[in-house]
Amino acid sequence: MSQPAPLPFVASLLDAPLPASGIAWLDALRRAHLDAFAAAGLPDTRMEAWKYTALRALGQRRYANGDAQAAARAVDPAAFDLPGVDGPRLAFVNGVFRADLSALDDLPAGLVLQPLAQALRQDAEPLRFVLSRHEPEQGDAFVRLNAARAEDGVALKVAAGAKIAAPVHLVFLGAPAESDLAWHLRHVIELGEGAELALVEHHVGAEQQHLGTAVGDITLRDGAVLRQVLLQQAATGSSLIRRSRLQLGARAQATLHVLELGGALARHELRAELAGDGARLDTRGVFMPRGRQHIDTQLAIRHQALNTASESVWRGVADQRARGVFRGAILVAPGADGSDASLSNKNLLLSGQAEIDTKPELEIYADEVKAAHGATVGQLDERSLFYLRSRGIPHDEARALLTAAFCRAVLDDLPNAALREHLAGLLANQLPD
Repeated sequence: MSQPAPLPFVASLLDAPLPASGIAWLDALRRAHLDAFAAAGLPDTRMEAWKYTALRALGQRRYANGDAQAAARAVDPAAFDLPGVDGPRLAFVNGVFRADLSALDDLPAGLVLQPLAQALRQDAEPLRFVLSRHEPEQGDAFVRLNAARAEDGVALKVAAGAKIAAPVHLVFLGAPAESDLAWHLRHVIELGEGAELALVEHHVGAEQQHLGTAVGDITLRDGAVLRQVLLQQAATGSSLIRRSRLQLGARAQATLHVLELGGALARHELRAELAGDGARLDTRGVFMPRGRQHIDTQLAIRHQALNTASESVWRGVADQRARGVFRGAILVAPGADGSDASLSNKNLLLSGQAEIDTKPELEIYADEVKAAHGATVGQLDERSLFYLRSRGIPHDEARALLTAAFCRAVLDDLPNAALREHLAGLLANQLPD
């Protein structure tokens, strides 16, 4: 019995030869993941993890592998300029490192920041465990694809005890090209014991319909502190699919502020493991699809050790015919006694045709645990709207004020004031006129 022909999407990504690194274990790993991708194909909505995100349209698309002209693509630096972010910068255009757009001179003591391809050429062995540890699961087509085809990405390391004052800016730009492109990046980030870092991950693009995948590992050693902002402003016609894995050691602290604004199809899987006693994770996020956008956020937090804590506050706003998806899962593992976990996801629908699917999950297998989770989907409070209108504020302006206040709550504890105000402005601009 003959096998069915692969979807155009799968076929186009199998056509080109795999990148050759000259590193035996890495080349073998790429081949194994490509074979697994070819065998499994794309996930469908029968898989629980993809229940609300259909890939039928993507499956009919064809993409060229990589961008041979990326080094010559014209990019306006103003596209990625952010107030309050003026530290070291690593920039990629269509998945290709651009030294001319980066700022890597005079790095502060204790910071190593370079393209992953360069780190592999210098000494690949220390990266072997990290690059090999994403075990494939059902529906992991894009993780497999990334592992097979990613040639570059971010390699960032902060030495033990180092405190990096200026925010490090990671920029991922999509630029128009002669055809639709697929690019893939792999990131490895590590903070040593007692290290501190502010990190801004910024996805931005002009009008194009590329596909980007990114897989990242962030490891916080004991007592490390990470403050991270993820700003996703991909081009409205593009597809961007990411997985981030965050591991916290004892007494490590991580705070994430996430804005998901762009892309025709944008999906981010954030998996966090509180692996050391006393670790703490705070996540604050907003997803705001409009038009025909589809934005999917998958948050999974695992409390693995004693006296760990997590607090997650997420807001969703969907307008026109857009669709938002949010899954927030907390698992308190056996032995993680004393854990304190909370998750809240509140959502607004600004149109009768908009949709948000939210799914909070909580599993507890330990003792003396405090945990809470909840989700709501609704419309603006009519009483608040009436109050503003009774004060002479026009209806549309009143709606915008209430919606902006609803979203801005996730930014209140961002310490970088200039960046906080800029992000609040982006949220306001995303709202309907």
